Amino acid sequence: MRKASVTRATAETNITVDINLDGTGHYDNKTGVGFFDHMLDQLSRHSLIDMTIRAEGDYHIDDHHTVEDVGISLGQALTQALGDKTGIRRYATCHLPMDDAQVRASLDLSARPFLIWNLEMPTQKIGTFDTELVREFFQGFATHGGITLHVDQIHGFNSHHIAEAAFKAVARALREAVEVDPRKADAIPSTKGAL
Repeated sequence: MRKASVTRATAETNITVDINLDGTGHYDNKTGVGFFDHMLDQLSRHSLIDMTIRAEGDYHIDDHHTVEDVGISLGQALTQALGDKTGIRRYATCHLPMDDAQVRASLDLSARPFLIWNLEMPTQKIGTFDTELVREFFQGFATHGGITLHVDQIHGFNSHHIAEAAFKAVARALREAVEVDPRKADAIPSTKGAL
């Protein structure tokens, strides 16, 4: 079973993440940051990865540590659940439209973390949520998930739509990349023989 549980406790946050890569997109996410919960729900629903996330953070400072540390924890859980990556498709790309916004996400579950981020949010806030935290989440997720991740905004003028399109595009790409390829279910997808 491709499942994982991660607990991360620091002086700034207390986080638990449970995932099942072979789920149905069931989610139960409570981080104390409303818009972020909405985005995590989208990530789960559209990747078909079951996610239960609980977070408590130093909200009296801001939401930065909570969002970043959830990204770190979710990346660690993904790495744990993938194991040696036998049989996975590994690569995927999704162009996702959402009203005015279109975002392309391309990823490689390579164990070589790298983030290319080409999104411009027109506003600094979505409600009370700092839009710069979208990148912080994906930086932590890519780094600790061992993901080469490219996220590019094709167009868009509404910050909510751009952010949501990014989460959904990554989700759809992730869904494909973690799937077992029936043509090579017994092999690691690399000429090196390891990822």
